[in-house]
Amino acid sequence: MRVAIYGAGSLGTILGAYISKAGEKIELINRNKAHVEALQSQGAKVVGTVEFTQPVVAYTPAEMSGEYDIIFLMTKQQHNAEVVEMLKGFLAADGVLVTFQNGLPEMQIADILGAERVLGCTVAWGATMQGPGVCELTSSPDALSFSLGAITPERHKYFGAVKALLEKMGTVDVEENFIGTRWSKLLINASFSGMSAVLGCTFGEAAAPKPSRRIVQALIKECIDVCAAGGIRIEPVQGKDIVKLLDYKGAVKKAISFFIIPIAIRKHAKLKASMLQDIEKGKLTEVDAINGAVSAYGRKVGCPTPMNDRVVEIIHRIEKGELTPSADNLKLFE
Repeated sequence: MRVAIYGAGSLGTILGAYISKAGEKIELINRNKAHVEALQSQGAKVVGTVEFTQPVVAYTPAEMSGEYDIIFLMTKQQHNAEVVEMLKGFLAADGVLVTFQNGLPEMQIADILGAERVLGCTVAWGATMQGPGVCELTSSPDALSFSLGAITPERHKYFGAVKALLEKMGTVDVEENFIGTRWSKLLINASFSGMSAVLGCTFGEAAAPKPSRRIVQALIKECIDVCAAGGIRIEPVQGKDIVKLLDYKGAVKKAISFFIIPIAIRKHAKLKASMLQDIEKGKLTEVDAINGAVSAYGRKVGCPTPMNDRVVEIIHRIEKGELTPSADNLKLFE
């Protein structure tokens, strides 16, 4: 069985290092030549909440050849159509592509490959690229988990193999209601990643101060409300029922929800949003596939999403150079 991680940045490099450390064969593919050369010569260096260096097999896309049985897709979504069309030529006839992307990417990919050849996975941990070959794990070692699901009733023949590979790093929850799992991850990204990018801070720093926490709470509430309007049941995250903990109708439950938010994110408090990392590198973000996805679904089901709309607007202004990530941006929510 031949396996690759396509788009092995911070998350993919750490996942590949864990899988390689367990003795499994996996190839890490990335367009960043300096990163690939460092992986080839020095191995993958994992720092942060855990520390180890692991020899890995790494290539650039130009060096790919042959066919793969399993491809883990960990690129940004902006160019999904062309990337998946290209990968289609490297995927075995009975192979499967597993997307680890944010938002709701499976349907678009299924249109290219066929729904039976697509699996979806959400990741409940975070990482940051520190430099070529060096990636920081920013989540607690006891919070390394995945949620894996199919978008067809019948699971792909490699479903078990994919699950076994991911278990080399952490626990894997198999989700029957995968769209509900997708929304669990989207809720976290829209609220904490959105504010991390807007303010230029970590998840914990967005959740702690009361002014920014109020916006985080409102973003969470909008995600819960649009799912309720659309009949989507949001799945728990690492055993915690997000809706039960953070939804509210009256003042008392709202106060409890507000108090819980920093506690709920404490294991990922040091995480810096990938959107913020993109901004710092001068790249466009995935905000349209994250907060924009919440806004789009809200329009579909007739549920207003003014806070998510505002995050999209602010981040696009940051991308254009009109604003910078800063606590000063809080006034734009008033």
